[in-house]
Amino acid sequence: MSLNFILLSTVYDNVYGLNMKLNYSEPKFYTGGVPIKGWSKLSSKQKKDALAKDWYVYFSYRNPETKKLVRQTPIKAGVNRFKTKRERLLFMNAIKRALIKRLEGGYVPNADNANLISKLSPSNAADKTDTETIPKKVIPPTKVIKKATPAPLASPIIEEPYTTIQEAFDFALKIKKQSLSPNSYSGYHGPLKQFQKWLEENEINDIKAITKKTVVQYLNSVLARTSPRTRNNARTSLSAIFTTLEDNEIIDDNFIPKIKPLSTKPTRNKTFTPKQESDLQTYMEEHDKLLLSFVQFISLCFLRPIEVCRLKIKDIDIADRKIYVKAKNKKVKIKIIPEILLNLLPDLSNANPEHSLFTPYEIGGEWDVPERDKRNYYSKRFKKVKDNFNLGVEYGLYSYRHTYITKLYREMRKELNPSETKSTLLGITGHSTLTSLEKYLRDIDAELPEDYSEFLQPSIINKV
Repeated sequence: MSLNFILLSTVYDNVYGLNMKLNYSEPKFYTGGVPIKGWSKLSSKQKKDALAKDWYVYFSYRNPETKKLVRQTPIKAGVNRFKTKRERLLFMNAIKRALIKRLEGGYVPNADNANLISKLSPSNAADKTDTETIPKKVIPPTKVIKKATPAPLASPIIEEPYTTIQEAFDFALKIKKQSLSPNSYSGYHGPLKQFQKWLEENEINDIKAITKKTVVQYLNSVLARTSPRTRNNARTSLSAIFTTLEDNEIIDDNFIPKIKPLSTKPTRNKTFTPKQESDLQTYMEEHDKLLLSFVQFISLCFLRPIEVCRLKIKDIDIADRKIYVKAKNKKVKIKIIPEILLNLLPDLSNANPEHSLFTPYEIGGEWDVPERDKRNYYSKRFKKVKDNFNLGVEYGLYSYRHTYITKLYREMRKELNPSETKSTLLGITGHSTLTSLEKYLRDIDAELPEDYSEFLQPSIINKV
């Protein structure tokens, strides 16, 4: 007789009955009337209301006479003493495992299960593995009942598993890496590693030991050494990570959105004066022509510095005079290459299409670093130039975009009215809406009023 036959016969005898149908249904959870998979999407009130209700495990058992599954008495076993969703689920899962083991062992509701209870008693060595696999946890004291009736199903007592901060953060970063671009991912990786280092210095190792107060203290330390904007950025990055941890039930609740962001005063790069622009161009022509080419792409195509950093050789279509730009407000936008820039471009016909357009040493080459690092590299390179003219932090590469949009707007206004000018400019600058363009033009003071001296004649001034 084959081993397969012996094994299958044993399995069928122990598990199946009545035409290969199980005598019981798989135990399920009642969780306060809400779907547990969508817990993270519930409001605080919905979560509170769900936890205010009784949670329990329920199952059905087949009636030997009617052959139909009949719902049995729900099993609570003290689960509602726990106050959080995570604790209750851990407890109910332990109940489920214990229940399935007893059903597989032959437990029958409303029947004499003396033999089964004897086999599963704590004194029975065969059952020690079942009780030892569930670590003990102290449960809040309840009213003592002098005479307790033995229950066929023991209430398991559990301890929450320990998840280290390293494990939790590595998991969250892995999820983010799969769903974000490299540039966006780096915005989470850096702040999270800094937070992790701070936690280690403060001897906090368990992910569930991190509280709202912990994060507030860390953000205060960030504020002390940087700025309100950096502190707010750290808060945003950590909140996104903790949302991932909550969605995957590693933590109970993401409390970081409850921490208020600080008010900040955004700084915008100033527009260059004609003299400043002329001085900078002369200096770069003599000392850094590659940087000047980088600046010309910003100025003449009205690109953002990081958009220039994203460009590859294949994005430049010389024949059709088009540039394919990966922008922040849509996947790819197409811009024309103005003739003034076309005459400045070197021959790219033999360059590798996958190479970066700009590298630290030349136009067209391999430069495999994150986009933010590329932008920071050219920003620092430009800082060395502007320091020669004592230009402060309010001037940067972005100033060229402001400067040339302002120049173009004012030249167009000589022939077109404001509405026509903005409509034409919208297709050049890359703004998604006319409203956003108008706000941008106001911010950079692109349109100035005509000379109003005629309204301030001496006679009028004397009256004042």
